[in-house]
Amino acid sequence: MMNAVVADVIRPTFDYKNPDYLPVWQKRARILQALSQDPSLVADFKVHYKFHPWDFINDWGVTIDPRVAGVPGRTPLMPFILMPRQVDWCKWLFERWQKKEPGLTEKSRDCGVSWLFMTMAVTLCLHWANINIGVGSAKEDKVDRSGDPDCLFYKGRKFLQYIPPCFRNGWHPKRNSQHMVLTFPWTESSITGEAGDNIGRGGRTAIYGVDESAHVERPKLIDASLSATTDCRIDISSVNGTANSFAERAFNPAIPKFTFHWRDDPRKDQAWYDRKCAELDPVVVAQEIDISYTASVEGIIIPQTHVQAALDADILLGLTPSGARTGAMDVADQGKDKCAYASKHGFLLEDVRSWRGIGMINGREWEIADSVVKAFGYADEWKHTAFVYDADGLGATVRGDAREVNDARAKENIRRVLVTPFRGSGAVLNPEKAFPGTERKAIDYFENFKAQAWWWLRILFRNTYRAVQHFKEHGTLPPDFDESEIIVIRDGTPEVRRLCMELSQPVWIQSKTGKVCVDKTPDDVSSPNLADAVMMAFAPRKLGVVVKSHHLEQHDETQ
Repeated sequence: MMNAVVADVIRPTFDYKNPDYLPVWQKRARILQALSQDPSLVADFKVHYKFHPWDFINDWGVTIDPRVAGVPGRTPLMPFILMPRQVDWCKWLFERWQKKEPGLTEKSRDCGVSWLFMTMAVTLCLHWANINIGVGSAKEDKVDRSGDPDCLFYKGRKFLQYIPPCFRNGWHPKRNSQHMVLTFPWTESSITGEAGDNIGRGGRTAIYGVDESAHVERPKLIDASLSATTDCRIDISSVNGTANSFAERAFNPAIPKFTFHWRDDPRKDQAWYDRKCAELDPVVVAQEIDISYTASVEGIIIPQTHVQAALDADILLGLTPSGARTGAMDVADQGKDKCAYASKHGFLLEDVRSWRGIGMINGREWEIADSVVKAFGYADEWKHTAFVYDADGLGATVRGDAREVNDARAKENIRRVLVTPFRGSGAVLNPEKAFPGTERKAIDYFENFKAQAWWWLRILFRNTYRAVQHFKEHGTLPPDFDESEIIVIRDGTPEVRRLCMELSQPVWIQSKTGKVCVDKTPDDVSSPNLADAVMMAFAPRKLGVVVKSHHLEQHDETQ
């Protein structure tokens, strides 16, 4: 009997775009019938669910989506079939609780994270004894209001309502459910809700979830109260600029962070994103969908719509990358910033990686030389013959470190890697040539090479965006298309979501003499190390590369 039940529990691939829930309901009915015939199996399932709560949600959870009411073959009530990224989030939350540490989730809109938190909270309280889980939001109506499906406690009650009695452990909707309180008699655990400035004043909790914490009115009061309430504070929110506690915590490397991007949702694709871009204000798209902390900041160099268009654009356009494989290293010390390395193959950004130059290695503290060794490792991994590094500031020592590494490699008959400096503070390339679309010389247009390189990256992304839009409308590439003047980002790499956000962080400003300058950290957010590495990897290096294109954009100095 047990083997038959286990076989039925195996979760096949689910089509989220065209869901068929009937087989899911039928499978649940078969498992329940087997459990009723052999009740001893229930205890085995409970042991498993205690340490795998995401399986409990998958096996018995429900969710509500009023938007599908009236859609043929669909009902608002449906099984909660977790997407792969949602399973990852559940595991991430469980790990934060087990380690007694805080965490933060930044998300695109409509990713179901509120449902996830409440179903995880219920599942933990059903299986673990004497724990209290707190949940708070900016307004009480968002926490609990009778019959409102947008409320957090509505989600928890609805989930409990459809759990089979054998797993509900005596929970009763009248005896164990009050306003902003759920109690669990078998485990003596509970979920309590709070709102506004009162968040965190209800007593000690095992986990405390702050829903939409970027939008609370007085976050410092909440920060103070929660500091004495829980070791596992979980902030969950769409972003709301940089001038708030959520943003500060999001860029604090000491706080584990989980990013739930719309591209992690298998129900959504580029066509969905394009519709949203047409329907919504660009600031709303950037902030609510693309998770841009600087969406409302003026002068963004690379719009997020252009970044998104570059993801796997070669596949849409039918292009194959070719040319040299090279990389770029952004250097950081033991502070909050990270080192980063970008891998480039022709127009394709293959991958980006980041790491903190901190801690102990071989019995001593990590040094920049150790990061240089790590960069050589990435160069070998991606078969790079050369990479550039940020030679300003901390990167000044990289040249000597790289020489020592190459000398050691030569003794072992390992090929050398050409390592060259990138000096963003240095002079512009082709200073006497006019920048495309203007009559001004490059030396009169850009403050330094960093500004010129960021503007070139902006042009690459814009050319890619135009090519993608033209192909979607006409099925062909633009007449003036040049694949050496585009950029493609390989989607699906581990840090691509973070990179996409960072690329839209730098803004341009004008110097006192009217030249273009770059501010990489508007509102004092963290430095965009991944994006810096990409900028250096694609920076113009050959004579004439910046000025060879007659079709590049004209810079509107009145913006």
